[in-house]
Amino acid sequence: MEEHIQYMQIALEEANKAYVLDETPIGAVIVHNGEVIARACNRRNTDKNSLAHAEILAIDEACKYIGDWRLEECTIYITLEPCPMCAGAIVQARIPKVVYGASSPKAGFGGSVLNILQLEELNHRCEVIRDVCTEESAAILKEYFKKMRQKK
Repeated sequence: MEEHIQYMQIALEEANKAYVLDETPIGAVIVHNGEVIARACNRRNTDKNSLAHAEILAIDEACKYIGDWRLEECTIYITLEPCPMCAGAIVQARIPKVVYGASSPKAGFGGSVLNILQLEELNHRCEVIRDVCTEESAAILKEYFKKMRQKK
């Protein structure tokens, strides 16, 4: 568990970068053989691109690093349970292990709304480890949305 906390702390650093950019503070890190090979934060508003979720950007970076679309020996750490697009991308990239911080009861597809990551009907399923650094992951999101409500 200590290893998961260590990598989730790096994902939280990425979430903080998103917060500074005035983006929804979500961070993702991909680890291969004990080495961080990709890291990203949400950049949808910054990049003006609906695909610029932290997970998608990290997967893209990791694929370039590995030199393949398959990330079969990697683990992805995400501060928030992935949305359907990101959960699908994780499955497509063949990432075997997903570790996330806060659950997303209304939009999470790693077990909250639906569990795409472990859907029996798909050709790849992930091991999912939930609730790593949950309090820190949830706190930055709550602070961000509180700030957004105050702006209005």
